[in-house]
Parts: sequence; structure tokens; C-alpha cells
Amino acid sequence: MVGGALVLAGCKLPSFGEYSGSTTQGRSEFHLWQLFFIAGLVVGGFVLLLILWAIFKYRRKSEDMPKQTQYHTTVEIIYTVVPILIVIGLFVFTVLAENKVDATPPHPGATITVNAFQWGWEFEYPGGPGSGCANPASASANQNGCVKVIGQTTQDPTMVIPTGTNVQINLKSLDVLHGFYVPEFNFSRYASPGYTTTFDFNALHTGDFRGQCTQLCGLYHSLMFFNVRAVTQAQYASWLHAQQAALSANPSSVPKLPVSSDTASTSSHSNNLGGDLYGD
Repeated sequence: MVGGALVLAGCKLPSFGEYSGSTTQGRSEFHLWQLFFIAGLVVGGFVLLLILWAIFKYRRKSEDMPKQTQYHTTVEIIYTVVPILIVIGLFVFTVLAENKVDATPPHPGATITVNAFQWGWEFEYPGGPGSGCANPASASANQNGCVKVIGQTTQDPTMVIPTGTNVQINLKSLDVLHGFYVPEFNFSRYASPGYTTTFDFNALHTGDFRGQCTQLCGLYHSLMFFNVRAVTQAQYASWLHAQQAALSANPSSVPKLPVSSDTASTSSHSNNLGGDLYGD
């Protein structure tokens, strides 16, 4: 009873310790996790019963040689074929879930470019269909109504996304390898320098979610957090319009990256990205 209590205290049913997923993609991953966990419990429980059965039924009773039952063809076929079928089944469900997670439907409801840098995040919202943001290092980054949100070290920027629609994310790195991870979305991707990774989110409900960098990217990696705020589509449109209006009224208020996007010169740049925290 004590052992059972300890084991059950570590279980969180039916999620098995995983987030249920706040996006359609995250929900698909969550269901796959449940399938794998249940399959593991079934297989592990069956193997444990076989071990216990063998221990008690075939324990040593005398000095006589026990009956030898090796080379039982039927049994050998069963314990070879059944694991293969289990692996094939898990593989099929994995492929189906990956296809849902990696799918990028056309005509997304919003498109956001995420630039990771040492040690912060930049979120770019194009001003209209087909319009892009200017060079991240340019002071005129609000052309075509482009909205930019930037935060570094202790400044955790917030990426606003609409719910109930596909949001296309174009993930980039401006210097070294970073990791884009939102735990409650059950989702993580590399932000690689010189390469754009594209994926979609479809938030199921409104809320605020914590995000972070998952790749050791330098001195202030542990402070490289961000937030994702999911709002209704009407609230998102209102927020984006207000941001664009504010930038049009005051173009000089466009946030700028703390260093040049020229990654080759980042390490020797005179600006210190940790200065706001340590005053150096």
C-alpha cells in the first residue's frame, strides 16, 4: 500500500505530467504523448507480470535439472512479431501527429517574424499582405505599417497572436543558435543563423504563456525569456491597428535592436547587451 501510494503520487492523470496543449498543434502532440505513455504502461506492466510469474513459478525447488523449453517456435514468433507491430503502430501515429504539427496552411490569419539575438527577441508584424519589415537594423523599420516589439535580458517582450486562426511564424537568428520554446504549446524549434524556420500556431483559447530560449547561447542565456499573449481576433486587429497608428504618428518611436544585425561583428560591437542588468 505504501509503495502504491508513492507511485500514484507521481502520476498526473490523464496528462501524465504533460501540458494538454494550448494550440491545435500542441494538442496533437499531447495526444501522441498519451498514446506512448499508455502503450509503455501496458507493455511494461505485461513484462513485469511475466517476470513475477517466472520468479514464483520456476523458482528453485530441488537440485534436479528443470525441464528445458527453449526453441519453442510459436512463442519465439509471437515475441518477435508483437513488438514489431507495436513499433509500427507507434511510428504511424507519430507520422500522423508530425504532419499535423508541421503543416503550414496557406493564407494564415497573421504572420510574425521572430528574430532571436543575444540575448533577447524581436517580433515583427508586417503592415499588410505581401509587405515586409525593413532591415532589422534600419531606423525606418515601420515602412508599410510594420510593427516591431523588442526586448533583451531583463526585458521580456510579448508576442501577441490571435486565437482561432493559423499564425505563421518565421523564425530566424541574428547571431548564434537559439531555441524557441513555449512549454504550454508543447513546441520547440531551433532559431538558426542564416536559415528561416517556418511553422504555424493555432491558439485554442486566450491567455498568457511563458517562452524561453533552450539553447546555451552565451552569458545571459538564462535571462532570454519572452511571453506569448493569445487574444481574440477582434482584440488582435485592434491592438495591431493601435500600434501602427502610434508608429505613424511618431516614426522615431520604432524600437531598434541594441546591436547591428551583422552577426560577424556582434562579438566585437561596443554595445554590451547585459549592461542594463549589471551596469557594465
